[in-house]
Amino acid sequence: MSQTETFAAAPSSAHSTKWWARQMLNKVPEVTLYFWIIKILCTTVGETAADNLNENLGLGLTNTTYVMSALLIAVLVAQFRARKYIPGVYWLGVVLISVVGTLITDNIVEQGVTLETTTIAFSAALIAVFAVWYLVEPTLSVHTIVTTRREAFYWLAILFTFALGTSAGDFLAEKLELGYLLSVGIFAAAIAVVTLAHFALKLNAILSFWLAYILTRPLGASTGDLLAQPTGEGGLGLGTIVTSVIFLSLILALVVYLAVSKRDVIRSGPITANALAPGDGVPTVLVVLNKVNATRALLDAVRQRAASGAARFHILIPNPDHLAFDRNSPDVARGEELLAKVTSELKGAADEAEVTGRVAYSPNAYDDIVEELKGHDYEEVILETPPSHFSHWLHVDLHHRVSELGYPTQAVPASA
Repeated sequence: MSQTETFAAAPSSAHSTKWWARQMLNKVPEVTLYFWIIKILCTTVGETAADNLNENLGLGLTNTTYVMSALLIAVLVAQFRARKYIPGVYWLGVVLISVVGTLITDNIVEQGVTLETTTIAFSAALIAVFAVWYLVEPTLSVHTIVTTRREAFYWLAILFTFALGTSAGDFLAEKLELGYLLSVGIFAAAIAVVTLAHFALKLNAILSFWLAYILTRPLGASTGDLLAQPTGEGGLGLGTIVTSVIFLSLILALVVYLAVSKRDVIRSGPITANALAPGDGVPTVLVVLNKVNATRALLDAVRQRAASGAARFHILIPNPDHLAFDRNSPDVARGEELLAKVTSELKGAADEAEVTGRVAYSPNAYDDIVEELKGHDYEEVILETPPSHFSHWLHVDLHHRVSELGYPTQAVPASA
């Protein structure tokens, strides 16, 4: 692909008149290692808490479903009314939707529907949600949950992932009589395969996320059953109360840490730059590379911008030595060598206009772009995006997120 896509500066949220189009800060957490740990803990609690309320406290399946559904609705109302991500509200919603998802499956099975049928039905329902979501938006990215409608699709998809995960986990562990320990191993291996496909084989990041999200549900449910069920039934005999308390305590500790540290906040919305503009009135264009080399499409975009009027260019290039899971590498030697090469190429494309640049500090491109835009006076952004999958450094749907910062953004699909 060689065509480019231009985004005007994002409109103010005050201009949104439709309730479903109300603009807000991203309402969900960044997908980090903390996210996956808490997600698995929540799914485990969903399994053990549902069993505990239903059996040990004597509420019964129907009453438990009514109570937990009412609590979930109350928390989701708070979640939807908020205009930004609040860790406590969000993760309480995940815990409750995990419980309700389990109860939905249990209620249907209680009526005589087989686990095979519920697994197929919830799979079809989840696919339908994703299809409509993509048709309406069109993106399934969790980095752009900035409208009420997208958030509604997000929570509906999560509900069906939990119901599907419960059905699939129970089908393997109970119907096929594989046992809880073997089921844990199977789902852990499946998650490992998805992780390997994403990191090594460049499986699409959005697809990787949702596959992992679905699989963590039966992994957590099987783990909960393994810990809580009596030893005579293949479990470790901790009981649902002890297991629930342990996992809820871990969730609380991690959520408090994230609330204080804000390590999982996805920043979005217009920003104000500092007045560090050169005094000659020549506008500066920020050029963000997807990979470490400038592609023909990017050079063409720079060439066209230079031909349209006076400009200087500043390059932001990823550090090839950054590690996965948001870990930084202090070694920028290779990055500096590549920066020198790219700077020379862009100077040629820009008809010897001034070209400067730096190696990215963070493995998250969005953080570096925000820092750069805040620290200097830029007129626009040229952003190279991957043609078929999203790299680690760019994450997902970055061109839409950057356009929401208030700068005209030209997205250049990277050529092969």
